[in-house]
Amino acid sequence: MMAGAADPADDVADDTAGDIAPNAVPRHALTGYWHNFDNGSVVQPLSEVSDEYDIIAVSFAESTATPGQIDFTLDPAVGYGSEQEFKDDIAAKQAEGKSVIISVGGQNGHVAVTDAASASAFADSTLALMDEYGFDGVDIDLEHGINAQYMGEAMHAIHAAAGDGLVYTMAPQTLDMQSTGTEYFQLALDTRDFLTVVNMQYYNSGSMLGCDGQVYSSGSVDFLTALACIQLENGLAPSQVGLGVPASPNAAGSGYVTPDVVNAALDCLTRGTSCGSFVPDQTYPDLRGAMTWSVNWDAHSGNAWSQAVGPHVHGLP
Repeated sequence: MMAGAADPADDVADDTAGDIAPNAVPRHALTGYWHNFDNGSVVQPLSEVSDEYDIIAVSFAESTATPGQIDFTLDPAVGYGSEQEFKDDIAAKQAEGKSVIISVGGQNGHVAVTDAASASAFADSTLALMDEYGFDGVDIDLEHGINAQYMGEAMHAIHAAAGDGLVYTMAPQTLDMQSTGTEYFQLALDTRDFLTVVNMQYYNSGSMLGCDGQVYSSGSVDFLTALACIQLENGLAPSQVGLGVPASPNAAGSGYVTPDVVNAALDCLTRGTSCGSFVPDQTYPDLRGAMTWSVNWDAHSGNAWSQAVGPHVHGLP
């Protein structure tokens, strides 16, 4: 699928896996990560996550002793009395039209999918978690390197089993999406026929090149727009591109921008207004939206981020 083509994630296809909630991801969506741990932000059940979020990524699945295989264990620190209560909360969010997916990786997650056997193990274990918990799909947030060929094989297998109802997201770091020659960008291109959205992490990053060849520093409208442009002009549909930012200054080591900067970047890319020095050559009204790390840090700030960015995302053209 080339830029501007229809996004298969917008359509609800036959549910071949039998366990995927029949919710289409909205044309413009807000994504947030939910902590399966207590890191001093806010411990909250899924039921208390702000209604502004359309996709909730449960963080994180962990690797096992089998290469490529993942598993998920509910941390007692998050306050659930049983796994069934957690599963019930997933189902309740889905009944409200939300998607709940399992995220793989994170800063401390090492999942290696480097050959056919580990690709099969990843696909089988991901599908098993989707079946067990009712997850709508999977988020790839591997920050220690990926192999595009074999992760692509795994994702194609997951999609073949789950069908077009699969919600499949990615959260690469900025360095991972600087060019189509990176493994992460290649994975996105190789799976773009069913990829829902790439929410690149515009934080904990040094200065990066924009699509105009100029260097931009994090923490600005230009950093968000000029780097998004690389994805938008190199094979991803606008509906497959989102802006990933911290929910508060405490949520990341660097790169926090206030909600008004996020909204300005969204307007610049979709409407051609509120741009900084970088002005894209065209607008992308189908841009998917925004993502934040995390719903827990958002709650720590009284849901100020989602209350400001959520309505703006949902009001995009």
